[in-house]
Amino acid sequence: MHRKSNLTRRSILKGLSTVAFAAPLAVGNSRAGSPSGKLNLALIGSGGRGRYIAMEAAQLGAHLVALCDVDQAQLDSARKFLAEKTQGGAAAMERIRLYGDYRELLDKEKSLDAVMIATGSRWHAPISVAFMKAGKHVYCEKPPVRKLAEAREIIELVPKCKVATQTGTQGAAGKAARRAVEVVHAGLLGQIHQAYLWCDGYGPNPPSHNRPDGEDPVPAGLNWDFWLGPSPLRPFKKDVYHPGCLRFQNWIDLCNGMLAGQGAHTFDLPVRALKLDYPIHVEAERPEPLLETLPSKGMYRFKFAARGSLAPVSLWWSDGGRYPPDDVMQGLKFGGRKIPKIGCLFVGEKGEMCTGGWGEGVIMRLAGEKTWRGVLDHEAAKSLPRTLPRAPGDNHVLEWLEACKGGPATFTGLDVGAHSAEVYLPGIVALRLGRAIEWDGHAMKAKNAPEADPLIQKSYRMKWLS
Repeated sequence: MHRKSNLTRRSILKGLSTVAFAAPLAVGNSRAGSPSGKLNLALIGSGGRGRYIAMEAAQLGAHLVALCDVDQAQLDSARKFLAEKTQGGAAAMERIRLYGDYRELLDKEKSLDAVMIATGSRWHAPISVAFMKAGKHVYCEKPPVRKLAEAREIIELVPKCKVATQTGTQGAAGKAARRAVEVVHAGLLGQIHQAYLWCDGYGPNPPSHNRPDGEDPVPAGLNWDFWLGPSPLRPFKKDVYHPGCLRFQNWIDLCNGMLAGQGAHTFDLPVRALKLDYPIHVEAERPEPLLETLPSKGMYRFKFAARGSLAPVSLWWSDGGRYPPDDVMQGLKFGGRKIPKIGCLFVGEKGEMCTGGWGEGVIMRLAGEKTWRGVLDHEAAKSLPRTLPRAPGDNHVLEWLEACKGGPATFTGLDVGAHSAEVYLPGIVALRLGRAIEWDGHAMKAKNAPEADPLIQKSYRMKWLS
């Protein structure tokens, strides 16, 4: 039975307008444990994204002490990559300790200050929770959770653990993205009744399908059972699920498709700017029968009630080559302007604003204006006071490292990323049910579909969990 959360709509809105944006949080474990005074850091999940964020952290002064992965080939490749990209080269990387089990890493690395997690999303919440409870700072790649119950767990845990956390939505560090939030909060665009998000950056997926027949030999050095972790066991098939997020992302048992994979980036700005709490009505289209993978093209609609003085708003998400309607996008095409393949468009009573999928390239125009201008250059935006903090050097990793050392709180802590997931994951529930849902976000219930509970709550295989 799900324990009723003590979160309230008022507390969520307060968090979106204050703590989630600006107020410094108390930060625990702010020591610098290495002899040089640098943060002792470990990477869990050493694939392409993981090794790049570890490289950036090391170049910014963190002391990388350990790598952890269930795939020995990934560990070897990551160590070679980091030897070429970080100070100290191969000699420093030879001193790096390698682990195949995050639990062993946590037990043995007594001087560890912080971890960066870049596994698949099936592992993000369990590993983040384990390290936060142990008092370690956590940077976790997006999407931060796979299930709605995990999002609520993260939101409630972050303030209790008093560690520095960061969701890997790096676009939120940009000054244009933060200025865009200030523009909406200041009312320059007027009341906003519609926002459109889309992703056409990775091409359409194949139609929803089941797993291939048969089983292939598991590569030497890969613990396939551990790789699956909390997700149901399935046979290994070469080049179907591993390696790389674009292989496993669309399998329903493992992830939540492009809605979560890219949506974790793109939803951040409208959730902040429009102070979205929970959708109250969610629709999802199925362009073909739903089997074991997400559909070839996604289309979701989320309706939100009024929030204080803010009007009700509908937010649409589309992917796989689907864009918002032509009449909505027509203004963006003025003067031959190219539509971004991944983006977000706010349609307000007094103006419009468009951003790239990571919150970059923000442009706006007010009613009566034919020309779009950058949000940092528009005269009406220039005069607005700065109400949100700015990341040092617009750098997402540096912002987290400084927070780990006791500096200002991060802008996109794991609780903030988890709340964005609370906004978009009801779309997956509606999709899997095959009908619209009336959503009670506080209780995490589909009011018209009690059979949705297994899709909402955690259902882990416990073999590899602490």
